[in-house]
Amino acid sequence: MMRVLFTLFAGLSLTSQVPAFAQSGPIEWHSENVQLLRGFDYELGDEQRTIITFEHANRWSYGDMFLFADFTFGDDGQTAVYGEFTPRLSLARLSGRDPGEGLIRDVLLAGNYERGEQGLQRYLAGFAVDLNVEGFRFLRTHAYYRDDPERPGSTWQATIVWNRPFEIGGQSFLSEGFADIAGAEGPGVANQLYVPRFLWDAGAVYDRPGRIFLGVEWQYWNNKFGVDGVTENVAQLQLKWVLN
Repeated sequence: MMRVLFTLFAGLSLTSQVPAFAQSGPIEWHSENVQLLRGFDYELGDEQRTIITFEHANRWSYGDMFLFADFTFGDDGQTAVYGEFTPRLSLARLSGRDPGEGLIRDVLLAGNYERGEQGLQRYLAGFAVDLNVEGFRFLRTHAYYRDDPERPGSTWQATIVWNRPFEIGGQSFLSEGFADIAGAEGPGVANQLYVPRFLWDAGAVYDRPGRIFLGVEWQYWNNKFGVDGVTENVAQLQLKWVLN
């Protein structure tokens, strides 16, 4: 049932673009970036690894969409691929209104599909509330019903995503990241994943602001993959190249 609901939701979010495209084009903006990360002392899997991440985000006539793919290369020769696809439908835009200027910018229908190695799939569906907070480009909160078909039962997940530029000593920086807090499902236990990034806008030095970032991505994952007692606390060096 969860897979059917998500498929219907994702299909609506994509096919709704067709008539708008015929009129004036549905995509209002889009952005892509490539990230190179290097980390050490991972708790599960390869102890040292290099990750290449591709991200795409866009906003269209009735919502927005985000997707990413991680390509992980372990120093012992192991490789893995993982990705997520997150379409959202704006209730404000669906009702013909612009997102608000108050604290609550918009309420959205949100879905998420996760795909990884060894047949890993997860389906999530729920709601999102986007907030207007001074200094933030965006601050988005999500509440999901979550189902892993390979595990009995289902659970919940709360997700927060943020992006906030700031300046120190005449230099431009970026604080961004996400947090996933999920309940127990099947034999697993509740787990919490926090991934903040602190990046320096190196491109601004060469009159290319917002293009090249250098910094650190910190990953703190309590009960990783729902495995009781496994906590991963890793700082990863990051190079981020914004293509568009």
